[in-house]
Amino acid sequence: MIDARRILDMLPHRYPFLLVDRILEIEGTTRIVGLKNVSFNEPFFQGHFPGHPIMPGVLIIEAMAQTGGILLTEQIKDRGSKVFYFMALDHVKFRRPVIPGDQLRMEVEMLQFRGKVARMKGVATVGTEVAAEAEMLAGVVDK
Repeated sequence: MIDARRILDMLPHRYPFLLVDRILEIEGTTRIVGLKNVSFNEPFFQGHFPGHPIMPGVLIIEAMAQTGGILLTEQIKDRGSKVFYFMALDHVKFRRPVIPGDQLRMEVEMLQFRGKVARMKGVATVGTEVAAEAEMLAGVVDK
């Protein structure tokens, strides 16, 4: 398990854009499972939507990408001088709204990692229900 303090060492993201609270599992370089506790105090709920708060879908995808980024950091030798950027998203589907009080579980699988490009598949769930899924392409670049 990786806690919030270690996540801060692994990702460049900070409040209010750090969207991973804990890593539950890492299977080598192929799979990772992370958690995001969705609180009513999240800043995006002020405008999305007042009186009917829903976590924006793009932030669910970002949470999966950050989880995948932690998996990538385990594979990069000089990770202190590297950063990961989205290159593409494919097969994105939103299946269920994520609301305050939900615990978002992000499972990301590495499909391919060649050179400086990684293709990952992410599935975000709340309980037993799929909230979102996507294939993500990320590039490793110098800071």
